[in-house]
Amino acid sequence: MKFKALLFIATLIGCESHESYALRSGNVVNFDDLQGRWVLINYWAVWCAPCRKEIPDLNKYARNNSDNVAVYGVNYDGVQGNVLDEQVTSLNIQFDTFLNDPRFRWDLEKSDILPETLIVNENGELRYRLVGPQTIEDLSELIPGTF
Repeated sequence: MKFKALLFIATLIGCESHESYALRSGNVVNFDDLQGRWVLINYWAVWCAPCRKEIPDLNKYARNNSDNVAVYGVNYDGVQGNVLDEQVTSLNIQFDTFLNDPRFRWDLEKSDILPETLIVNENGELRYRLVGPQTIEDLSELIPGTF
């Protein structure tokens, strides 16, 4: 009986954790806490040449708009630990990276094309699903009040 009770509690805890996502930095993001801010989620891979091309713009965009926009990355290949750290460093990614893909939150299937960028509005609604490298100008046109 204790086992069933523990299993039930673990299941409940697991359900609640769908709203929270661990980051490479050790922090945790809960999308409900980001209400009022836009969220940009960029999918990248170390082998993706267009990803490498857009990362400097994404770094600058994240720095310039940190008050209005939360910028995060997701490693397309799902690498973890030291391999993830090495890849983030080699690509000079300066924004934090999710350890698990949050795309199921919006019922999205995994894209076959990289880079991919999701833009979530200040109400937590997916507004754009972009494929291909993005520039500061591209993002500024889609997210009001950014540069």
